[in-house]
Amino acid sequence: MPRAAPSADAPARRTPVTVPLVAAGAAAALGAALLISPEHVEDGPVICPFRRLTGLPCPGCGLTRSWVYLAHGWWHEAVTAHPFGVVALAAAVALVVAVAVALARRSPLPDLDAVVRRPWVRALVAVWLVWAAVRLVVAV
Repeated sequence: MPRAAPSADAPARRTPVTVPLVAAGAAAALGAALLISPEHVEDGPVICPFRRLTGLPCPGCGLTRSWVYLAHGWWHEAVTAHPFGVVALAAAVALVVAVAVALARRSPLPDLDAVVRRPWVRALVAVWLVWAAVRLVVAV
């Protein structure tokens, strides 16, 4: 029986290449965190477009510094730079490991859409955004 063509209002499906690309990006960011010196991470340029335009922090501002501090065991500084850095780093490591294992075993790749639909992930993102909004208001 021939497959039906997807309807115009059907959700777009991610190509199989997307998940490994996201994992590769996460692995590159983890590698950069290991290579950047925590003594000089505050000396670099501001690379956040939102912060460069407005002078205000975006929800992700501080994650790079947090990951660098975490990669070098500077826990207090990591949480001070961005309290969700620990969560984001753990998620990145989990994704890299899950994709590497799936590719090595030739099994299906993790379904990121299913992960982001979980209620606890949505709640975590909501808390993150509330925290970012409060930080934004305090910064003004």
